[in-house]
Amino acid sequence: MADAVATARSLNNRQMGLLMVLPAVLLMGVFYVYPLLQVLWISGTEPTVGLGNYQALAGSGVVRRIAMTTARVCLTTTAIAVLLGYVVAYAMATGTPRRRNLILMLVVAPMWVSALVRAFAWVVLLRQEGPVNALLIGSHVLAQPLQMLWTEAGVVIGMVHYMVPYAILPLYASMRDVDARLPMAARGLGASRLQAFVRVYLPLTVPGIVAASALVLVYSLGFFVIPAILGGGKTLMTAEYIRLQITELLQWGPGTALAVVLVVVVLALLALMTRVVGARRVFGGAG
Repeated sequence: MADAVATARSLNNRQMGLLMVLPAVLLMGVFYVYPLLQVLWISGTEPTVGLGNYQALAGSGVVRRIAMTTARVCLTTTAIAVLLGYVVAYAMATGTPRRRNLILMLVVAPMWVSALVRAFAWVVLLRQEGPVNALLIGSHVLAQPLQMLWTEAGVVIGMVHYMVPYAILPLYASMRDVDARLPMAARGLGASRLQAFVRVYLPLTVPGIVAASALVLVYSLGFFVIPAILGGGKTLMTAEYIRLQITELLQWGPGTALAVVLVVVVLALLALMTRVVGARRVFGGAG
């Protein structure tokens, strides 16, 4: 009798949980899954039925150059953002509560500012008559202004500035769970400070590095505002090329096909990162 009551309660709790999740599932289906299915349908029906749009993308030299530019910019942005984020997150994790709260406030505050505002701020900073060139020339590092605006380097600078907070937060969450006594124990056993960090602390934060890299890379692949403004049309990335195809050239088929490819790449990267973190935890636990 008791088992039957417990089973009934478990079923009721499960049903209540499903009912609570149902509205979110319906919203995801209407506003996310259905538009994606429409994009997939258009990519295979306009202007020709089948894989013609995808074959055209595969044979397009322009698309290959844009894909290479996108990969180069996004990987560079991810590497720099995660490196800078690791330093800041380490300072947060090993600092006093007061310093941690101050750094956290400084990290979160820029996220409240629109990406558009930040992009135009970098336009002012990076132009040839801007403060950055004035500082470099005034300190005799450069003899003449450096062209940073409308270049790939300018796009990377703007994207790194935007993405660093997204790298810091997962890194800090990972570092917060590391037992501070482990590096101290390594020091007590004769390891130097660098050895304790490289051989003890750094491996324990690998899941955070992978999570931060995945978040920054995926976000960067579909980013539009900063590359469009700081690139000035000279550094063309995938998201801007999709917009160009659909809104200006009215080439819905190729544009949606490229969008589908971008979604597939993002999902593949997420799956790969998940497997890397899972394998790391398995082998780390086995060791």
